[in-house]
Amino acid sequence: MSAGPGARADGGAAARAGSGGQGGPDAATAVRRVPGPRDGAFLPRPLARLLAAGRRPPPDGSTTAHELAVRRRLLLALTALLTLSLFLSYEGVHGDAAPLRTSSAPAVLAIDTVLYALDAAQADATGAPPSLSGFQTQISVAVQTISVAAADEAGGPAARQAVQTIAGLITGYSNMVQKAQLQPERSMLRDAYLSYATGILKGDDSGIEARLKALRIQQLAAVKRQTSFGPLMWLGWTASTLLVLALGAALVETQLFLRHRFRRRYNRRLIAAGALLTAGFATLLLFTVWTHQGMADTRTLLDGAPPGPGIPRVGQDAAAHLAHTGFRAAAAVWIVIGGVLLMALAETGLRQHINDYRFRPR
Repeated sequence: MSAGPGARADGGAAARAGSGGQGGPDAATAVRRVPGPRDGAFLPRPLARLLAAGRRPPPDGSTTAHELAVRRRLLLALTALLTLSLFLSYEGVHGDAAPLRTSSAPAVLAIDTVLYALDAAQADATGAPPSLSGFQTQISVAVQTISVAAADEAGGPAARQAVQTIAGLITGYSNMVQKAQLQPERSMLRDAYLSYATGILKGDDSGIEARLKALRIQQLAAVKRQTSFGPLMWLGWTASTLLVLALGAALVETQLFLRHRFRRRYNRRLIAAGALLTAGFATLLLFTVWTHQGMADTRTLLDGAPPGPGIPRVGQDAAAHLAHTGFRAAAAVWIVIGGVLLMALAETGLRQHINDYRFRPR
């Protein structure tokens, strides 16, 4: 008596199941695609649900392809966010180092030099006997030095206009003193010229010295803005640090997942991505600490009012504090390059496994 079609179907299924241990690659693939009890145990469920956009795996099929896609999206998203956050945070600190070194700090020191030169010029003009050659030398120093403050861009148009006004007043002051020197000693006209020159130099609100001191306060305010590490900077670097930790944890979790699922001990590309992430962030953080410390030390130097002979020494110390900031600021472009490399390593590290599950046998 022949068996019915149901019996033949059951027998064929049993035969196929019994030959699974010695079958071809299809049987091995089918066994590997059966979800185990620990599938999805590595990735947090809320994060997996957030990133698992698109078609869900069938309930009776393998979840490996789906979980690989989730981890791929996670690594790429975290890398993109980290690159953006780290670039903005790094530029926020290092972007002001070059203007401070080349413009703001020299402008403050130039104002100090002009003040010292004008004091010396006034002493030569009113001394007994007066020294016309010494006066001319100090005025030349003041005129040449004030042009350095005029080149500063941090103060804006108002600061440049103030410098031009001060330069004009210095010329007027010099002319009054020269006219006084042409008059006989102890003459009323000579005393009048000197009194008028002194008023130009030391007037309460509109004098040269008062304008220079007000300009110095403005320049120091610009230096403070450039050297400050405000709430936005703290927020940016805190976010970058958290993203680094999150990306590092995701790389470790993905490595453990691949090791458990595919029985492969190491994924070289993921390990290279982790090494690049650690070394790169440590280097950028160290560069930022050095640059910010140098800027803070420069600000401390400029806040004090150094004596005239000590101004060149202060300038040398400020230059030493800000040395190599240009090189460190240029490292910002490597943040973008490093982000692209991290994405490439994450993509290639998972692409081979994703491709294995792209075409599944029916």
